[in-house]
Amino acid sequence: MNTESHPHHWHRSFMPVVENIPEARHGAQLVLVSWDVPDDLSDTVALILTELATNAVRHAHAHRPGRTFTVALAHDGRKTIEVEVYDGSPRHPVLNGYDPDATSGRGLLLVDALCEEWGVREREFGKSVWARVVG
Repeated sequence: MNTESHPHHWHRSFMPVVENIPEARHGAQLVLVSWDVPDDLSDTVALILTELATNAVRHAHAHRPGRTFTVALAHDGRKTIEVEVYDGSPRHPVLNGYDPDATSGRGLLLVDALCEEWGVREREFGKSVWARVVG
């Protein structure tokens, strides 16, 4: 996340348990309100953050038990917001089709549909998955 080109920046770390996903979303929503982000854009960012955080908790916890996951937002003050979730897993998410009868597995498809672009950044320990949303 390039914080130099984004005057508004927020991040927070959580233990990788599912109970912290709503807390991460709520914290992000409060920050987006303080940045005067329109409701429709805020809702999109919150949904993307929820999906990325859920993936971090579900998949990364097995690789690095006890490590936190971090959610971050950066806003350029105009129309672009970047959502980023850091976790301890070196495994990259893969955008696949899904089984129509499956009860999970659609999160990254939602992220891909809702954002302008998304990707993965390598980190010293694990990776970050980011998504750019333009309102």
